[in-house]
Amino acid sequence: MTARHFILATAGHVDHGKSALVKALTGTDPDRLPEEKARGITIDLGFAHLELQAAAMSNQRSAVSHQPSADGPHPSSFIPHPSFLSLGIVDVPGHEDFVKNMVAGVGSIDLALLVVAADDGWMPQTEEHLQILIHLGVTRAVVALTKMDLAQGDEAPIVDAIREKLRGTTIADAPIIGTSVLNGRGLDELKAALARVLEGAPSQPDIGKPRLPVDRVFTLRGVGTVVTGTLTGGILRRGQAVVVQPSGKTAHVRGIQSHNRDVEFIGPGTRTALSLPDLAVSVKGHSAVGDEGIHRGDVITGADFGGPNTTLGVLLKTSPRPLEGRAGAARPLKDGTLVHIHHGSGRVSARIHLLGQKELNAGQDSVALLHLDTPIFAFAGDRFIVRDWPEQRTLAGGVVLDPDADQKHVRGEMLHKFLKRRAETPDQASAFIISQLARDGTLQRSALLVKSRFSAVEISDVLAQLSKEGKAVCFGAWAADASWWQKQRRIAVEAIEEEHRVHPERTGLSLNALRQKLGSDAHSTDVFDAMVDDLCNKDFIRVGAAIRRVTHRPALPPHLQAAGARVRSALAAKPFDPPSRKELAPDAVTQQALRFLLDTGEAAEIGGEAVLLAENFARATAIIKKFLVDHRAATVSELRQAVGTSRRILVPLLERLDREGVTLRQGDRRVLRPGR
Repeated sequence: MTARHFILATAGHVDHGKSALVKALTGTDPDRLPEEKARGITIDLGFAHLELQAAAMSNQRSAVSHQPSADGPHPSSFIPHPSFLSLGIVDVPGHEDFVKNMVAGVGSIDLALLVVAADDGWMPQTEEHLQILIHLGVTRAVVALTKMDLAQGDEAPIVDAIREKLRGTTIADAPIIGTSVLNGRGLDELKAALARVLEGAPSQPDIGKPRLPVDRVFTLRGVGTVVTGTLTGGILRRGQAVVVQPSGKTAHVRGIQSHNRDVEFIGPGTRTALSLPDLAVSVKGHSAVGDEGIHRGDVITGADFGGPNTTLGVLLKTSPRPLEGRAGAARPLKDGTLVHIHHGSGRVSARIHLLGQKELNAGQDSVALLHLDTPIFAFAGDRFIVRDWPEQRTLAGGVVLDPDADQKHVRGEMLHKFLKRRAETPDQASAFIISQLARDGTLQRSALLVKSRFSAVEISDVLAQLSKEGKAVCFGAWAADASWWQKQRRIAVEAIEEEHRVHPERTGLSLNALRQKLGSDAHSTDVFDAMVDDLCNKDFIRVGAAIRRVTHRPALPPHLQAAGARVRSALAAKPFDPPSRKELAPDAVTQQALRFLLDTGEAAEIGGEAVLLAENFARATAIIKKFLVDHRAATVSELRQAVGTSRRILVPLLERLDREGVTLRQGDRRVLRPGR
């Protein structure tokens, strides 16, 4: 038997029996605080564990769903599955004063258990909790119709009323199960419904980016600081070094528990307790500025996923159904509004800056910037809740589109376009990669979407596909937007062509000059080298420290052609004993012509004062090599006679051949180097 791990959270109005139902299902009372016992209501998050036999049902109908059914699901209709479901349960408070605690427990759930009392029916907090679940992207739910022992008359109208409230939502088809904790009615059916809804649900993925939003912190004697939360995104191991965000404090995981069992490692989709003795417990409560301890709202994660920020680029969306009976429920959400942002298990104050519009009415959406008073550690793709400043009503939900918006110098229309592009498909890695490459031009692949809900493998696969489609250019550890790359390539080509037009006598454009032409966009040596390699794949060639078009042949400009002819003639007249450099080029014009011959390789420099035509340099070198082959060794005098030149030419010529590894000096004699 293998376990599939999921997180279930309750939701619903106060006093509708959420905690009692959890206790009846699991045997664990989630209300642990003395104040909760005294007041008889849930105030903070409670936790429990439930294991269910995974099963596939041929009959998918609920006992009270009022869909056609003869006798409801029969036990024989369950087909055994070789695994079981391990459900970490988060029980949330239902009172309107504790919605902030409720949101802290439902940020990373797989399944909602929406509880509605049969004697009360749909109530204000039922509606608000439902809207919060929808804003957070919950698509799987089971409705528990509690207190059926108190229902008056036929239950069908109650079920129909609930079904009407669910109509048009992401959980419109959720099974509705009638229950009573007093007589045990429907508890088995409820468990079966939970198993059935989760049967086709994927387990939370391991993307190699573990995050544990802390929802409880306490100290145990002999253990030290312990934190709990719902682990997402990756695996944590005993002994592992971790970072606490947003403070940046570091710690080591001394121990791990899940549902009171010690484990060596733990994966995503599990309720997790970590022993972190390196850290102190906060004494000021959660989200306290300047508090050195760890508290609710902090995130335990790895060291390689960036840091927190105070500005987020987001997509905001308001519910199309305002909360009835709430003051200002129909009031639009306006630009500049001061709000509370609930992200993960934390809550921070923020001001909203809508982009492209001034307000949001019911059912509308807009990209926006959130300017946070306190930094948070968020990933692209994270969902969050927006509540008003007095904490009286839920205003909207949102998705993080850019978790590092305060680190980019992108404003105005460019920023609006960037966020709108991501907002079209906020769950697709391709939209995020395309938009980021379009904004940044080029970046290191290892830095692409590190703070996102996409794995490194998924990002690499998308880049490969985009490269295949011609939308991205990948080279080594870098990736570039294809249109940006082509623009940079055009700039490079135009710069080289301009160099050929203005200075036809030069070999080509120096690489330093090309780098300056491309500017800061090609800031990285890797990017610049990749651009040069791309140019040299076709039409261009690298010559030393310059680059030129393959078809380019350096030519003297008209005003230097006569001087060039004179230099060539003088060098050719005495092939191995030409005039000195000063005699050869006595004026500026002739010096320019000589420099052209040297740069193009038509002439070769021998020492500081002597120059030979390249063909004569090659002939002299061949004579020296043959003489040394025939005689094994020779003096300067012997080689001078063999070549037919003077010491003025031969000595610097031999010194050059020594430097180039052709000859080797041994005392006053020269020999060929081995292999030459």
